[in-house]
Amino acid sequence: MRILGINSVFHDPAAVLVVDGDVVAAAEEERFSRRKHGKQPVPFAAWEQPDRAAGWCLREAGISAADVDVVAFSYEPALVDNGLEGLDPGWEDLRTAYAERAPRFLRTALPGIEHARSRFVPHHYAHAASAGLAAPFGDCAVLTADGRGESTSMLAGEYRYGKLEVHARQRLPHSLGLMYEELTEHLGFHRSGDEYEVMALAAYAKPAQLSGFAEHVRVTDGGFTIAPIDWEQWAPRRRPGDEMLPAHAELAASVQVRLEEVLLELTRWLHDRTGQRHLTMAGGIALNCVANTRIADEGPFDEVWVQPAAGDAGTALGAALHVAAESGEAIRPMSGADLGRGFGEAELAARLDAARIPYERPDDLAEEVAESLARNEIVGWFEGRSEFGPRALGHRSLLAHPGHAGNVERLNDVKGRERFRPIAPMVLTERAPELFGRGPIPSPYMLFVHDVAEEWRDRIPAVVHVDGTARIQTVDRHREPLLARVLDAFAARTGLPTVVNTSFNPPGRPMVDTPVDALECFGSAPIDLLVLGPFAVRRAGVRR
Repeated sequence: MRILGINSVFHDPAAVLVVDGDVVAAAEEERFSRRKHGKQPVPFAAWEQPDRAAGWCLREAGISAADVDVVAFSYEPALVDNGLEGLDPGWEDLRTAYAERAPRFLRTALPGIEHARSRFVPHHYAHAASAGLAAPFGDCAVLTADGRGESTSMLAGEYRYGKLEVHARQRLPHSLGLMYEELTEHLGFHRSGDEYEVMALAAYAKPAQLSGFAEHVRVTDGGFTIAPIDWEQWAPRRRPGDEMLPAHAELAASVQVRLEEVLLELTRWLHDRTGQRHLTMAGGIALNCVANTRIADEGPFDEVWVQPAAGDAGTALGAALHVAAESGEAIRPMSGADLGRGFGEAELAARLDAARIPYERPDDLAEEVAESLARNEIVGWFEGRSEFGPRALGHRSLLAHPGHAGNVERLNDVKGRERFRPIAPMVLTERAPELFGRGPIPSPYMLFVHDVAEEWRDRIPAVVHVDGTARIQTVDRHREPLLARVLDAFAARTGLPTVVNTSFNPPGRPMVDTPVDALECFGSAPIDLLVLGPFAVRRAGVRR
């Protein structure tokens, strides 16, 4: 059965095609529109459909819209309770009306899709399926938490033989995700997009207000309550560009630690309820890699697996998998996050020729890149299919030398980010235990933080956050042989078995997705070497 999964109600619109239980293609609309997060998460934008992402998924599979059997939308408008707090007052009816009409909107944008049946999948069921059905093991517990779905903000349950049993839900207005979004906005960042900034900021202070804040956020039996919060009580409201005060960092740290404590208690409750050995997680809260590490390290489960596209984009995948599982199809686990667009050598060469830019095809690309990195040059790396989800995992990445502390500021300037934001290391899976502790290994999706070994902190300062941690990506040399050779060659030159890996994107824009995107970023940013598949483009004046 051919199932097209669609996420379109809030932010990060995306499309995923699942054929006979296998994930064939997955893409976020932002990669096509070049608008970060695809759209604003406001009710009057709920009509927009990821038609370009959906059209590409079909073309990638070699089918037409008329060949799709089911379109699965990751939102069930019938579950919205307009009387609940936590919804958009005065606007929720419009969001629901647009969600109900999503099949019509998609038919208009994607002619031929009207032959498919439409299914509405509850938002948190879609999150749950994206984790529990895509994970590399069978039966498992599942925890999803985010800002909100229809009328809930959390689901706790388990999968047995591919079927979901729900043990608890948390109804609005109580929401860990909305709480974190409010904090993000209070601290002068963009809500529903800059929550990473708050997590990074939290490492710069002690949770001085934790005891008082814990009175506002309490754990219940399989859930939690959050009392109304006067953020001004803890720290003054910060406007974008204003000075960051110690009180702001202390508030970020206090909320971050309380979030971790609540999640730990929920996972312990879920383990007691299910007896499962494995925990899978999704929802925007599951992108909080600091909390994920505490759950893996201190929680009761033997193994924790987090969906690499844990945010709303991943619900497109989950909606499709949910329908496939309900239809009795065998679901194959995700083999990786590289599910987006890829380009052949001929396409890449044609684009370079059209740009009239000098390029070469090195005899040994890995050695060429390693030499460039060893000279402390920045490398734009564009190889294979693009990643599904918010992390650059060695397909659309900026690579750099980890031994120079100044590369943090250097790369954050390229990307237009706050200078306190950390950058991450990639390392071969077999070398990771030498450098990094506390945190699961392998960690291929950058969804956990690890303590950097004391003896390595001064040697790789660019990838060590202020709290002595790093959000690592482990590289499997069998799955990513070219990246592995780069790491080997760089280690041979420098003695450092890791390189910086951060997303390849210009300020305020999504990760590059096409050769044109990569060339535009290369042309406007101080990137020394651009790798496009087997080809290398060197900035004029940069020595070889």
